[in-house]
Amino acid sequence: QVQLVESGGGLVEAGGTLRLSCAASGLPFSRYSMAWFRQAPGKEREFVAGVRSSGVSRYYADSVKGRFTISRDNAKNTIYLQMNNLKPEDTALYYCALDQYVSSWSLDGMDYWGKGTLVTVSS
Repeated sequence: QVQLVESGGGLVEAGGTLRLSCAASGLPFSRYSMAWFRQAPGKEREFVAGVRSSGVSRYYADSVKGRFTISRDNAKNTIYLQMNNLKPEDTALYYCALDQYVSSWSLDGMDYWGKGTLVTVSS
């Protein structure tokens, strides 16, 4: 069974840092693109960052460019999201997602989802 398990969320002050992790199992992880999405209260789920199978090609939403970094460790079947200079508007439930077919970074393009980890940024 395919499973994605996020960890690392918590409460931080504005300007602080946090590192999220997502451990994958049940699939040959190194073949697939991975992504982070987030959903704030009252808003739709949105793309945050994505990484292709090699780890070389990385993509970011405009709102997090220069602050967040996505990376992957294929030997550990894990992706990470390093979040620096956090802002209150970053508060959301962050989801890990796996894309088997190299689709666009859209909700419908993701094939498997984790249950999410909560990030809360205070002002």
